[in-house]
Amino acid sequence: MSHIQVRGVEHYYEWIRQPSGSESKPVMVFIHGWAGSSRYWQSTAQVLSDKFDCLLYDMRGFGRSQGKARALEKAGEAVVEAESIPAQAAAAAELTYELEEYADDLAALLDSLEVGKVYLNAHSMGASIATLFINRYLQRVERAILTCSGVFEYDKKAFEAFYKFGGYVVKFRPQWLGKIPFVNRMFMARFLHRPIPNRESQAFLDDFLMADYDAALGTIFTSVSKYQAEIMPGEFKNLTVSTLLIAGEYDQIIPAKLAEKAAKFNDRVELVVMENTGHFPMLEDRDMYLKVVREFLNSGIRK
Repeated sequence: MSHIQVRGVEHYYEWIRQPSGSESKPVMVFIHGWAGSSRYWQSTAQVLSDKFDCLLYDMRGFGRSQGKARALEKAGEAVVEAESIPAQAAAAAELTYELEEYADDLAALLDSLEVGKVYLNAHSMGASIATLFINRYLQRVERAILTCSGVFEYDKKAFEAFYKFGGYVVKFRPQWLGKIPFVNRMFMARFLHRPIPNRESQAFLDDFLMADYDAALGTIFTSVSKYQAEIMPGEFKNLTVSTLLIAGEYDQIIPAKLAEKAAKFNDRVELVVMENTGHFPMLEDRDMYLKVVREFLNSGIRK
């Protein structure tokens, strides 16, 4: 577990590996969704680490990674005298919360860690970022697994209502909320169809409460937007790597029908709808999720 400077912002990352002797393993990168962190990918990565060196990281402004404001604040501390700080501060100041920027963050992270071609395993907003990453950095991706992703149509009234509600949710996040018994279960209820262990729902609530305000609010506007609704069909159509798209049958956040729509744009995208799961199929039905993923990794596209 460690931190690394990525485009002027300190990012958290960790490797989950199993000993393999002299055998070199491919790298699988895990990308979390909005207001979460890499913590909810750990159990999946532990299992897949028999075949992969698993790289987990927290995106800028989420989990244990800094947001732009905190990076600049740290850069300005009088005790810091490194010559690179002004350049890092300038780089951080130019960053936005567009999903393409987060794709570029990942490329810079891989460069810093000297990692070449990778497999991607991404969830929700992270899956949108992964899709953009594939099309921007095609030579760096072997295969991709996108969980709870899809394409949606722009609805002005619905989007404006979502922004208003989302803004309120991000603004009202008192830290004491995480200490109230059973609040974590209530918080996760809309995301789940099946219950998950209490420690995992508590971890997600904690991540939500600690997310950087600007990053959390900014990505609400960039991930659910007219622009994203317009470009994502083309992004799915342009995918040229074998891609597994996993949807939860009862996902209320990104309904399975949106994944079905996305899969129709490209015959290299294989769709699997997992029964009796919601927005976190990798946690709600671990065994089935891992079975589907391993089948995809061990064989070609089965269309």
